Amino acid sequence: MRLLVCARPDEVADTAAGLIAAAGPAVLGVATGSTTEATHRLLVERRAVATGTVMMLLDEYLDLPVGHPQRYRSVIERDLVRPLGLRTHQLIGPDVDSLDPHRAAVAYEAEIARRGGVDLQVLGVGRNGHIGFNEPGTPFDSRTRVVALAATTRRDNARFFDAPEHVPQRAITQGIATVLAARSLVLLAVGEAKAAALAALLDGEPTPDLPASALSTHPDLTVVADSAAMSATRALTTASNMMEMR
Repeated sequence: MRLLVCARPDEVADTAAGLIAAAGPAVLGVATGSTTEATHRLLVERRAVATGTVMMLLDEYLDLPVGHPQRYRSVIERDLVRPLGLRTHQLIGPDVDSLDPHRAAVAYEAEIARRGGVDLQVLGVGRNGHIGFNEPGTPFDSRTRVVALAATTRRDNARFFDAPEHVPQRAITQGIATVLAARSLVLLAVGEAKAAALAALLDGEPTPDLPASALSTHPDLTVVADSAAMSATRALTTASNMMEMR
């Protein structure tokens, strides 16, 4: 594990954009949410994504109409694909309009494998420790599947919708084992709200109670965090050769 500690959120975005740019043409796992927005803006400003890159969604809501602005496909198309001049077929996600979403989840898992797997997966972490929509209690051997969203996750995501009741109750998400199969992982954490989850990842043992803790078992994990997100972890006060201050 490599831990890059930044003073401010904008430095987290700058560091993350540099890591993504260095990947070159790749199968890039993309995530949405407030943590990744600044990174996406820098990637566009710098034209830092290779034209041959294929993007694969980490997760996607179910039960939203086609073209809904909060579908994650819509978000990534708006934030990355169109501004970078990429083609729509370079963004791949699960078929959430299928009459059988469970079969669509299995098909998406197979599509990831058909593409040779994800080269670099970008991740955020929820305040309850979820990654993707893998909520606490998710087995580490889980694969892409339909999930019910936790109440805490729906409350956190309500800010993106007109009303809390409009937040979907279901989604398709890559499983923890699917995420861990990526060749490299970059986890972004910004703000004090993520401090407890990040501390559990950095200081504790892997446990399904904190899905993000599974990432500590990956051979090529880079954590990029600001000082607020690091405020609860012992990693700032213990000698560690994995830490680099930015």
